[in-house]
Amino acid sequence: MTARPLLVMDTATTHAVIALGDADGTLREQRTWEAGYRHGEELLARIVALLADSGVAAGDLGGIIVGTGPGAFTGLRVGIATAKGLAHGLGLPIVGLATGASLRRAAVAASGTPTDHLVLIQPAGPSDRVESREGAAPRIVPVGTDTELARDERLVAVDLRGRAPEAAVSLGDTAMDGLAGALLAAGAARLAVGDADNLARLVPEYVTLPRGVRMPLPDDGVVVSGGVSGGKGSSS
Repeated sequence: MTARPLLVMDTATTHAVIALGDADGTLREQRTWEAGYRHGEELLARIVALLADSGVAAGDLGGIIVGTGPGAFTGLRVGIATAKGLAHGLGLPIVGLATGASLRRAAVAASGTPTDHLVLIQPAGPSDRVESREGAAPRIVPVGTDTELARDERLVAVDLRGRAPEAAVSLGDTAMDGLAGALLAAGAARLAVGDADNLARLVPEYVTLPRGVRMPLPDDGVVVSGGVSGGKGSSS
């Protein structure tokens, strides 16, 4: 197991997340900001600043962990491309982890609810939502359709302020605060046993694509409005 620090990044939501952590899963520092549509302008510069402020050179890194979604096209495209570019250029192993599953794991401590009883909802375009449950592929919930919860299930809402119950939004905020730590813990565990992803097969889980852009249907994907989500190489 490498003792070198690990770089974590996630761009699946409106708030980009970057972090540095140790190979044992200990979080050193995390930074988050409201990215909007500026991922391409800001992500790499903020990573460089994080490394510099932490006294870590790019060559000191031992691996890269990146969230794969589900999320919107622009942010995920930039995040995955940046992570893969750094991994390739520095010769580092990379691990892709589903952002949705990581958010649910981050919500466990705050809610006291088991991961398999948490249902995550995120925006899918201007009106629809994407719903994620443990053990099931993300699915699109059309506007006007409520998420059906079992008696023991609890809702976690991310990027849906004013469009979801306040308790679900509050839990979503807490999950976002813990996202970097959840990604680091799971990614470090995989890297410790040599379970890295293949760069060529690591792909984002898109929720929406720009008009006119289409993707081929992967074996384990989920059909979404305007494209396809999922794909081999991302992990839950």
